Amino acid sequence: MDDQVFPVPTTEPLPAAASPLAAAAPTPGDEMLRARRPRSRWDVLWREWFRPLLIIAVVMFSFRSAVADWNDVPTGSMKPTILEGDRIFINKIAYDLKFPFTTWRLAEWDDPTWGDIVVLRSPEDGKRLVKRVVALPGDVVEVLRDGRLFLNGEEASYLRLDDDVINQIDRHLRSHFVFHSESFAGKEHPVMMTVGSSTPRFEKYRVPEDHFFVMGDNRSNSRDSRWFGAVHRDAILGRATAVALSVDPERHYMPRWERFFSRLR
Repeated sequence: MDDQVFPVPTTEPLPAAASPLAAAAPTPGDEMLRARRPRSRWDVLWREWFRPLLIIAVVMFSFRSAVADWNDVPTGSMKPTILEGDRIFINKIAYDLKFPFTTWRLAEWDDPTWGDIVVLRSPEDGKRLVKRVVALPGDVVEVLRDGRLFLNGEEASYLRLDDDVINQIDRHLRSHFVFHSESFAGKEHPVMMTVGSSTPRFEKYRVPEDHFFVMGDNRSNSRDSRWFGAVHRDAILGRATAVALSVDPERHYMPRWERFFSRLR
């Protein structure tokens, strides 16, 4: 009888796809998921709350520093134009564009002109002030004891002020002041002086290059360029253009609705 040949059982492993354990073998992605630790509470707070709020704050404060801002007015040095309790809008790109939080100019397209209300850093202590530009670089300015202004040898015109402006001053105080509309070079704005008072006469003075002479509209009660000198161009932060809102500190901070969103001149 012929010998029969039987196949020898193979010991080669099954292909990976056919192995019953292949489906259960961990993949690199599974290992990474298992290795990843759950995020801590602080990590969640930072990613979902603190970081977005920080980004919003940086954007907002950068905008206020370089583009537009508002400013509370705690004193009466700019009365009757600006009253105590007014919150004024400041256009910081009226003259130039500065890098946020600095005085570095990225671009410049204009300079303050006569009659502009500007926000500036005081040369004395660095505090923010609100004053009016009354003389430009190269002008010769002189201020009399009663607050009247002479510019390049010509006196500004002083006319009767509109009653609507006068009536915004407390009626018990109006009799203590003299009100005028000061006009020069085709522009005019309100000013007032205290009856019977006088300030030191400011003798003729030529405003240096890149400097501006500023005064408050309340000529008898304003610390301005008559005391601390002309202001350098770099110290001017922007132009005040409007009253955003207003409250009356003498009447429990009641709103002065008629002054809301009113234009400054």
